[in-house]
Amino acid sequence: MTDRELEGRLQALYRARVPVDDVAPMALRSGLVALTRASPSTTRFAGSRRVAWLAAAALLAAMAVGGGLLAGSGLLQSTSVALPSDSPTIEPSPSPSATASPAASGHGAWTYTGSMTEPREGHTATLLPDGRVLVAGGGIYDASSSELYDPTTHSWTATGDMIDARPRMHSATLLPDGRVLVVGGDNQNEPIASAELYDPDTGTWTATGPMSGVHGRGHTATLLPDGRVLVAGGFRGNVQLEVADLYDPATDSWSATGRMSEGRVYHTATLLPDGKVLVAGSVSSARSAELYDPSTGAWTATGSMANGRHDFTATLLPDGTVLVAAYEGNNVAELYDPSTGTWSSTGSPQHVRLGTYTATLLPYVAALAPDGTVLVVGGVPNDHRSNELYDPRTRTWTAAPDTMGLRQYHTATLLPNGTVLVAGGRGGAASAEIYDPGATP
Repeated sequence: MTDRELEGRLQALYRARVPVDDVAPMALRSGLVALTRASPSTTRFAGSRRVAWLAAAALLAAMAVGGGLLAGSGLLQSTSVALPSDSPTIEPSPSPSATASPAASGHGAWTYTGSMTEPREGHTATLLPDGRVLVAGGGIYDASSSELYDPTTHSWTATGDMIDARPRMHSATLLPDGRVLVVGGDNQNEPIASAELYDPDTGTWTATGPMSGVHGRGHTATLLPDGRVLVAGGFRGNVQLEVADLYDPATDSWSATGRMSEGRVYHTATLLPDGKVLVAGSVSSARSAELYDPSTGAWTATGSMANGRHDFTATLLPDGTVLVAAYEGNNVAELYDPSTGTWSSTGSPQHVRLGTYTATLLPYVAALAPDGTVLVVGGVPNDHRSNELYDPRTRTWTAAPDTMGLRQYHTATLLPNGTVLVAGGRGGAASAEIYDPGATP
């Protein structure tokens, strides 16, 4: 049995055994974070070690949800988890209520890591199952190039070139089998009507089956619970698209699905714990939002935001609510509650931000339950080093340390050890840096 087949079977077992609620989707990711923290030097798996760690991760996720995770509280009751004999034991996780979050205690710190092989902006970054990060497109000199970041060596290496050059605004989605789907984008204001797949085992790209629709810059791509990918909206020329399409990796085929109620570009799409997708906003600063149901292929309206926005971020929090941060027009953040279908304000970020910033949900340091703190990086007009942190428990925003480089049109990727890799940015930056939420500035 190959590694990929093993991963697929473990994922299927996990989905079959673990109930879908507002805690379950976080369990597997939290388990993987804890495992990598137990042995930070081992983020690349091989041979029997990989099998053992994957099995331990699946067991940890099942135990976390079915054997002791208090629903909604983030408290793990089990005392320890048996790992492979050459790995240390994970001790009980402290309660978030008893221990200050990393953001509250030290605000974290930035350090430079290796630079990319070429400057990039408007690229994508995808965390691979083996802990490496795939960066694709957006190259200043070669927009078809891609490269890999290895957190164990803090270095970048070139990998296969994409079939099509993708200078900006494409999307990248990690599929359940470990491949990466890259869709659309824009090349000199012309939409790119193609999609392709990256295979990390071979380092090569292959074209997918013909797309059923064209999705240029400003679309969204969302992995659904059944493994399909929902691609919605975007520009075709200057037309805002209301169309949506589904990619099925099992058949390598595309098909149209229900249309949104209006054309949307530079909106957000968030997979909710119940399997539906929340889509909100648009380039017209729309306040509206709607829900996609994969079981019916239909869209239904939900509550509207208090403030219209575009070019913003949407982050699923551990309690199942969705945080939308500031945008170009104001510095008001809002929370969407799926149980009521309504939005509420949640404090004022310290800065108005352009639609070129990132928002990353941080894990709770040395614990199995996510902390819920959100790191927002870059995009502040005339101050692209400025960052801040959102604490969902107090609904407050606090300043975070400035990045070392200017960050706009950059990427931010949560690594398996709980740190965040920020790479590239406006002006063609090749530099990259690491944010450690547990470090002291």
